[in-house]
Amino acid sequence: MMNGPKLNRRRLLQVSAAGIVSMGAMPRLAHAEPYDGTFTWISPRGTLEVLDDYGYWIGKKMGYFDGLDIEMQPGPSDGTATVKFVDVGQADMGFPSPGVFAFGLQNGMDLTSVFHMGALDTFSIAFRKGEGVNDLKQLEGKTILLGSAAWQSIVDPMLAAQGVDVSKITYVEAGWPTWGTALAAGQGDAALSWEGLRAEWVSTGLEFEYWLGVQNSPLPANTFVVRSADVEDPDKAAFLEKYLRGWAMGMEFAHHNPRAAVQAVFEQFPSLAANLGPELGTMSILQQINVFRGDMDNRGGWGDHDMESWQTLFRLMAEINGTEEIKAEDVLTNKFIAAANDFDHDKVKADAEAAELSEDMAAVDVEAIRANLFAQAI
Repeated sequence: MMNGPKLNRRRLLQVSAAGIVSMGAMPRLAHAEPYDGTFTWISPRGTLEVLDDYGYWIGKKMGYFDGLDIEMQPGPSDGTATVKFVDVGQADMGFPSPGVFAFGLQNGMDLTSVFHMGALDTFSIAFRKGEGVNDLKQLEGKTILLGSAAWQSIVDPMLAAQGVDVSKITYVEAGWPTWGTALAAGQGDAALSWEGLRAEWVSTGLEFEYWLGVQNSPLPANTFVVRSADVEDPDKAAFLEKYLRGWAMGMEFAHHNPRAAVQAVFEQFPSLAANLGPELGTMSILQQINVFRGDMDNRGGWGDHDMESWQTLFRLMAEINGTEEIKAEDVLTNKFIAAANDFDHDKVKADAEAAELSEDMAAVDVEAIRANLFAQAI
């Protein structure tokens, strides 16, 4: 087991609103011990009641993680705890945005990305209808709303990649989960959003238009990171291969039957099902599948890192922050990708095709939703 305090909501709340972890309250643990207890994955979000992690929930339902002692945990909504808690040994794997991952590396956290979930840039800029712009340089001098101030590390490089002088952007922390509502109420000029969340916002009556990173950005999206020492430990590396294979199988299943994956998440979180419903749930997952799958014909499989995309991100962040440029090959590894994708793909496809759907879920027209996936794009 982990030789330290168990990760729970009480300990998570020791992360301040500014995103600062009290290291005195969270002693650094020895990282060379094998995983002999619960392996903990920590979210960058303040809740697990979202569709974003569908690969895990359908994988759990189908038994793809059988034999592994694992758990999922929410994290503080500032997003940075997903690297901080891994670094100090309070969790074993985090799911940070690229900017938050780079933040951790620049602050001395010895972390390695082992499975790149977001092959395409999931992040977008939301505007009130009729106020959107295709050229993001028009945002200079304007205000962008964020759920957390820490999210600036997400937006800065995305804007810089489009030629924006980020020193001319004003960011306002409008709070989680209310920053979208604040935009709709007339505050700020734009807001950060992401794929999947677009559909969830529709369910709450928030109708925006979007500049979509998935269509326009050269940058990567969120990734799975662990302590670098764990990558080199044979026992931990063997565990990681099995764990990541479960995720890859879940993602493959959802690719073949997105409605069954939505249904698995809804079974786990009935309140999410009530809020979204089958159609918007399917819209949300299709948005995310597009991001997570990317150009699979030119990838090494689920989780494969595009080093060029990552190096672009690290170059932009170095220019913005005046720091030394991180070398992608030093902090990303594809050593687990072959093993993670080494499963019976035909069987997973058969599992997906054989899944039973509820009457309401079966009535959802997947192709119609897929055809209108980018209807909100500017």
